[in-house]
Amino acid sequence: MSDLIVKLEALLGKNGVFHGERLKERQFSGAGPLASTSVEPFALVRPTSTEEVSAILKICHAAGQPVVPHGGLTGLVDGTSSNNKEIAITLERMNKIEEIDVESRTMTVQAGVPLQLVQEAAEKADLLFPLDLGARGTATIGGNVSTNAGGNRVIRYGMMRDQVLGMEVVLADGTIISSMNKIIKNNTGYDIKHLFMGAEGTLGIVTRLVLRVRPRPRSQDMAFIGVNEFSQVTSFLNTIDSALGGTLSAFEVLWQDYYKLVTSPPAKSSPPLSHDYNYYILLEAMGGDPAMDADRFVEVLSTLLDDGVIADAVIAQSQSDRDSMWAIRDDVGQVVQNWPIFTFDISVSLNKMESYVEEMQDDLDKQWADNSCMIFGHLGDGNLHIIVGVGDESAETKKAVEETVYRGLTTRGGSVSAEHGIGLQKKDYLSWSRSENEIALMLRIKKALDPKDILNPGKIFA
Repeated sequence: MSDLIVKLEALLGKNGVFHGERLKERQFSGAGPLASTSVEPFALVRPTSTEEVSAILKICHAAGQPVVPHGGLTGLVDGTSSNNKEIAITLERMNKIEEIDVESRTMTVQAGVPLQLVQEAAEKADLLFPLDLGARGTATIGGNVSTNAGGNRVIRYGMMRDQVLGMEVVLADGTIISSMNKIIKNNTGYDIKHLFMGAEGTLGIVTRLVLRVRPRPRSQDMAFIGVNEFSQVTSFLNTIDSALGGTLSAFEVLWQDYYKLVTSPPAKSSPPLSHDYNYYILLEAMGGDPAMDADRFVEVLSTLLDDGVIADAVIAQSQSDRDSMWAIRDDVGQVVQNWPIFTFDISVSLNKMESYVEEMQDDLDKQWADNSCMIFGHLGDGNLHIIVGVGDESAETKKAVEETVYRGLTTRGGSVSAEHGIGLQKKDYLSWSRSENEIALMLRIKKALDPKDILNPGKIFA
């Protein structure tokens, strides 16, 4: 290892390689279940360019040295967990926005740029980068690609892979694959960039990106809706999506227990609607004509209220109101009131969601009479966040709760991971959502691109 450090310091300088006591300056725990038991890597390397990433990986590949990519460390599945025999690599010094091309509606960025800075740069150019999630200030754009992040506006703009036009990536042996494409249509053979989206840094290290940005909306209309039947939730989604003429940008649903939790002390938010409904919908529409869009928004909701499609509604009257509504949805930290907890991020189709939730909650009640189960999520795209507390965080209990939450997905074509990936936490359940042949093909790709298994080893596959 000492020879390796000498080589890396010769390449990057002492400020580019942290090891020994200097590692104490850094945080290596993420947001996943292993955060409290995180182990420092042997060293942390901090390149400033794609060429330096390439040189690092050439050195590590020759030595068979494992490398774990670190982004903002906001993932929930321990996908960036490292140990004292591994080298961690962070692109925090590769944090430049290189170009905003207003005509082509693209932004060229280095992978270490935080998501929020990308959003703000787009806004200054009168554009929109639509990916948005609670960890926007810390999560890096490269990490968003590596986990194929989703967030709040997938229903309109799609996942992270839908925001990427071009990519530069370094393979395990240091080979640089640069395809910084700016065009939307490019059917010239395999679209290689998609291999690395959602691959959690196991196939290559993404260093630069060409992002697709959109016209900045001129209007933002929001409301909180209350309904009592799940069938009303899905009926309302289909009706409002059509009635708003393609401007629907977010459709978040909070189950009653979660809504009560985030709108009751010690939470800071006040409830915009009473606690009497079974489901609460945070609705957002973004359009191009503030006056006309607002009138249509009010008219549509008034009609649906009169027709009994929804039970209650409150419409935001100001930016402060809109910010307050999003704050309710994003106040996930309140779930620690039920600590210890287990967190889940799953997908299931809307036509099977109600039966899945009922089956899961019945199963939880049979095993743990005194349990808490908080549910909320991006229901417009079938993604639910589930937080379960049963008063015990032992390994045996954790496994039992996981199987309870995941069991109903296998028969409904659901996914054990909607947004955060597999990492360490879900690799035992990969086969619950993927077929044997799919996993075999994934392993063949991994073997082809990383034959020495040095890139984020031990993640994804059991």
